Amino acid sequence: MTTSPHRAGHVAVIGRPNVGKSTLVNALVGAKVSITSSRPQTTRHQLLGIATFPEGQLLLVDTPGIHREQKRAMNRWMNRAARGALEGVDAALLVVRAGRWDDEDALAFDALKKAGLPVVLVVNQVDKIKDKAALLPYLAKVSEGRDFAGVHPVSALKRSGLDPLVKTLLALVPEQDALYGEDEITDKSQRFLAGEMVREQLMRQLGEELPYATTVEIEKFEVDGTMLRIGAVVWVERDGQKAIVIGKGGERLREIGSRSRQQMEKLFGAKVFLETWVRVREGWSDDEAALRAFGYHD
Repeated sequence: MTTSPHRAGHVAVIGRPNVGKSTLVNALVGAKVSITSSRPQTTRHQLLGIATFPEGQLLLVDTPGIHREQKRAMNRWMNRAARGALEGVDAALLVVRAGRWDDEDALAFDALKKAGLPVVLVVNQVDKIKDKAALLPYLAKVSEGRDFAGVHPVSALKRSGLDPLVKTLLALVPEQDALYGEDEITDKSQRFLAGEMVREQLMRQLGEELPYATTVEIEKFEVDGTMLRIGAVVWVERDGQKAIVIGKGGERLREIGSRSRQQMEKLFGAKVFLETWVRVREGWSDDEAALRAFGYHD
């Protein structure tokens, strides 16, 4: 009796904004390594999610959504980050929302084919399609004229349909030993992840009240025995935005801090003492130097 060879390799996760790329990465990894919210462009950085299985290891490169509008330096940076993720990977996942295919989906597919990568189509959120009979003609239409290495309807949120997807992806990566330890889930530092936990709560709690002109900088990350002492600065572009983040009597900022701390403790497996501040830097999201200072660099 022969056993299948062990495989390991990099897979870029690409798609237009807000199709569930980060939710899919988290589901495959089996842990929360990438922040999520219902708002587009939540993901701003490339992030490696390490998914380890008995048969192999998938190194999933989560990326910002590819979008046409590039009005601000932040938008241009996110597009560069998404396209840069195609370098040195073995395959790519194109994630789309079930029942929908538009110009931005086509834009993402064209970028993948231009890179010469095998492309696996992941049709996410199939649980939201009430008429399942409509799914087959949709899949046929989307696949017409496009050479996909596999087509997989899934629900990343409910973690359904993932086993066949993993099997397809492992067949597309090289035969080699695991590149990371089986207990590793990302290549990002705890400091980076702490900042993302705070930014996730900003995105989730402020809804439509605040534009995308917020970012988080971790000023302090200290290990104090069994406790982590973390200082986080929320940067906004105007005084009015600062007031929104802080809220009446500081209530909103306290809630953001409390929920962020709970997420950090769950992820890091340690007690966390978190301090948060809000500061203003005008026009930072359209300032290349400011972006670099806040960690947005190629």
